[in-house]
Amino acid sequence: MGHLRPIAHDTCLPLHDAAATRRIETEALAERPEDELIQQAGLSVAKLAMAIAPHGSRIWVACGPGNNGADGLEAARQLQSWGKTVFVTNLAWGTSDGNVKRHRLQRAVDAGVAWLSTPPDEFDLCIDAMLGLGSQTRPADARLREWIGGIRAHRKPVLSIDLPTGLNPDTGWTGEDVVAADHTLSLLTLKPGMFTGGGRDVCGCVWLDDLGVAPTLLATPNAPPPTAWLSGAPDPAVRPHASHKGSYGDVCVVGGAQGMTGAALMAASAALHAGAGRVFVSLLNHGAPLAHLGLLELMLRPFESLAIKDMAVVCGCGGGTQIAACLPELFTAARALVVDADGLNAMAADPKLGLLLRQRGDRGGPTVMTPHPLEAARLLGTSVDSIQRDRLHAAKELSQNFNCTVVLKGSGTVIISPSEVPLINPTGNGRLACPGTGDVLAGMIGAGLALGHSAARASAEAVFRHGQIADQWPRGWALTASRLSETGLAELSTPGSPAAL
Repeated sequence: MGHLRPIAHDTCLPLHDAAATRRIETEALAERPEDELIQQAGLSVAKLAMAIAPHGSRIWVACGPGNNGADGLEAARQLQSWGKTVFVTNLAWGTSDGNVKRHRLQRAVDAGVAWLSTPPDEFDLCIDAMLGLGSQTRPADARLREWIGGIRAHRKPVLSIDLPTGLNPDTGWTGEDVVAADHTLSLLTLKPGMFTGGGRDVCGCVWLDDLGVAPTLLATPNAPPPTAWLSGAPDPAVRPHASHKGSYGDVCVVGGAQGMTGAALMAASAALHAGAGRVFVSLLNHGAPLAHLGLLELMLRPFESLAIKDMAVVCGCGGGTQIAACLPELFTAARALVVDADGLNAMAADPKLGLLLRQRGDRGGPTVMTPHPLEAARLLGTSVDSIQRDRLHAAKELSQNFNCTVVLKGSGTVIISPSEVPLINPTGNGRLACPGTGDVLAGMIGAGLALGHSAARASAEAVFRHGQIADQWPRGWALTASRLSETGLAELSTPGSPAAL
């Protein structure tokens, strides 16, 4: 039997795209009868529906073709037998697929389920069983759009089976015709698109039922590998008593041109609060008032005096056009490097800088790029829309082009290193949509690099904690980047401790 459970955001879990999930489904059908799997899936859906709307009496099950619709029909039959009034609409009725599934509809009707050609006028819960994985390939037609519109208009709780209709399982792209679910019960596997792009907004609370077959199949040598991983929480670590500030490395922030010194200072503050041993700041606006520093622990240094070969350098935060002059030396000599904001814009404007960064990767220098979608679009010579349509592909392309770890920010931030399976971060919310939060993240990653962590690990831990702070922020209180940078963080793991990645 399977195990129905909510997905916790602090657990590292494998994600499988549509092609891999279909392979697993095919192998599952070779081991167990289709009817048995559908009955189990339908029962799981029905149980969750009862938990979501225990007092709801009228339930609309919107079915489509394929096994997604069959799961919905089985759930309808179960709910009707438990005393609910269930209405079924079926997109597939009259098609060849609908005829194949006709016997399932007949079983539901025999149990007392009402079959309607149009959605009911009133209902307490909608079960979306229209497309599931088929959302990847089937365009929305007039009837599907009408039903999606009806679901939106009623503003009743929605439970989607496997995926909300209209959500691309691989990319998280939604477009306009998509069901916004309150709960999504994913079957067999979790899909990458549920956790990045529009997936976070339309899936609601995510549940999984592996139907009792996926774990066994995934353990076999020929099992399809994960497309991505949902990154988990960092392992907590305690600093040894016999340590000192030199044990935790040096971070230097290079940026802060005129009018933008705050960006560099927030990155530096974040590095300090994330556990870096010492934090230096090299402001490109040499006349910035020292009173603006706020944190007395930060040490101002001119760029030419920095021992960058021994430091983790965070560059570009508020750097303006002036940062470009510093990049060749930083790309060549810094021990570890985070390239953010205007550092990325300078690279997009000058291909020679991109070549230098790639050569740095060839030498094995730990390097992280932290673009948001617009910066990623500039670097790839494309549009933001193109980036958002396939965030995993865009991050992979950047990582391969520049031979470094890439943190593609946004809903479901993607972290990927060359030749590695990407991570998707599950934490964070709309509170982070304010100026300066990217600078804070860059500083936090810099602190991890200063500790000697790999670029992938430093990035994954910082991104998780950055989002976690926003998730734990008190309701009703605005989150600003300066407050974010000053929030006490759980200590990062010390050098020599077991790696999370």
